[in-house]
Amino acid sequence: MNPAYTESLNKLIEEFGRLPGIGPKTAERLAFHVLKTGAEEAFALAEAIADVKKNIRQCRICFSLCESEVCSICSDTRRNQSIICVVEQSRDVISLEKTGLCKWVYHVLNGHIAPLDGIEPGDLTIDDLVKRVRAGGVEEIVMATNPNLEGDGTALYINSLLRPLDVKLTRLARGLPSGSTIEYASGSILADAISGRASMD
Repeated sequence: MNPAYTESLNKLIEEFGRLPGIGPKTAERLAFHVLKTGAEEAFALAEAIADVKKNIRQCRICFSLCESEVCSICSDTRRNQSIICVVEQSRDVISLEKTGLCKWVYHVLNGHIAPLDGIEPGDLTIDDLVKRVRAGGVEEIVMATNPNLEGDGTALYINSLLRPLDVKLTRLARGLPSGSTIEYASGSILADAISGRASMD
């Protein structure tokens, strides 16, 4: 806390500093930007933050982010509901959708299995995925967990649960560099991975 700043300014700098990837200097710059900007712009930012926390929820079907009970992808009748693409985070849905190649629906796990971090299968939405498959109408599960140790382990665990249910299991092709994350992959790499997905058998 800088004694040269007011209590409110110090608090704003501290809050900006809690954001991922924001160091002390950047937090200061952001706080002074808010201070210098007009009241209307500053309050618009505050309102947008409040609206995000108030309005955004998880889709009851796929667990992606939305502002209604069912997200726009799950409710889109033009989507191929028989193919479910399984991802770790809602951000992965956004990355895959940017390729323009995905005509399927999604299932968001809300993480990956990581016993050392205390994240077990029951902490994810895996049971809900199995229920979706058991309900019928699903022909293919596309595993799009991240191509790293945790993502691969999660995919193999889900594969073991779904294998007896007579559904095709595929994985995004290894156009994705091992150890990387879908969120940061380029559109062309994701396009290759989608079109070249392979069976998990």
